[in-house]
Amino acid sequence: MSLVKKSEAHFKIEVIGPRISWFDLNLKEVWNYRDLLFMFVKRDFAAYYKQTILGPLWFFIQPLLTTIVFSVVFGKFAGISTDGMPRMLFYLAGLTIWNYFSDCFTQTANIFTVNANIFGKVYFPRLIIPLSIVVSGLIKYAVQFTLFLVFYFYWLVKGGTPIHPQPQIFLLPLLVLMMAGFAFGAGLIFSSMTTKYRDLSFLLTFGVQLLMYATPVIYPLASIPIRYQFLVRLNPLSAIVETFRFAFLGTGHFQPIDLLYSGFVLFLILLAGVVVFNKVEKRFMDTI
Repeated sequence: MSLVKKSEAHFKIEVIGPRISWFDLNLKEVWNYRDLLFMFVKRDFAAYYKQTILGPLWFFIQPLLTTIVFSVVFGKFAGISTDGMPRMLFYLAGLTIWNYFSDCFTQTANIFTVNANIFGKVYFPRLIIPLSIVVSGLIKYAVQFTLFLVFYFYWLVKGGTPIHPQPQIFLLPLLVLMMAGFAFGAGLIFSSMTTKYRDLSFLLTFGVQLLMYATPVIYPLASIPIRYQFLVRLNPLSAIVETFRFAFLGTGHFQPIDLLYSGFVLFLILLAGVVVFNKVEKRFMDTI
């Protein structure tokens, strides 16, 4: 009898119920499932280039080809200014930080529809999926940032170009974190909306491309007429891209007030993302 009681003492009853508060992220539970998060990160990395010949080399090839196309189309043919910087370096600087946001946002925006079969079979904190996307995106970002550094140090050592690294280079972790936050929050909002309005998923790619042109990725902010610059600066991503380029190249604009504005908008987007996500999560399986 004592053995039975002793064995029963090891059983733990856990009741899983819907969240009551819209702001309840239950981060402790997310931390308890951290092994699952890293498993999803490993899965994403392995599955993304599965059955490809070049494999992870596409991490280098994609931004390099895009940079070459931008250099020819926007630099040579359109004649868009690069503030005296080498075209390859200028466009690669913008794409390096932008691609991280674009990839994370696009994948996070489809988490409910893409992972509906997993969500319907087993319970785990739903935030694990978007968090794993943000973390796995850091691997791709690190590879592409290394590619940028190769070109950066080449022109820095070569000389003849007005490259002047700035102290703001130490803001790089903050800039990456802000891009991750924007992708995470906006992706949660968009994914929650696509559970009911599937048409939005067809507009996703077009919307991201349009947002890139509204952000100074392929052009410097200084090339915009002064009377219209405030419109570009209203885009909270603009300050992050401009600060990244200013920190490494010494060209462009760095305005602390713009970064503070981006931080404020980031807080609002994350707050809205949490509210919408927690509301939709309770019954999204009924609408998918």
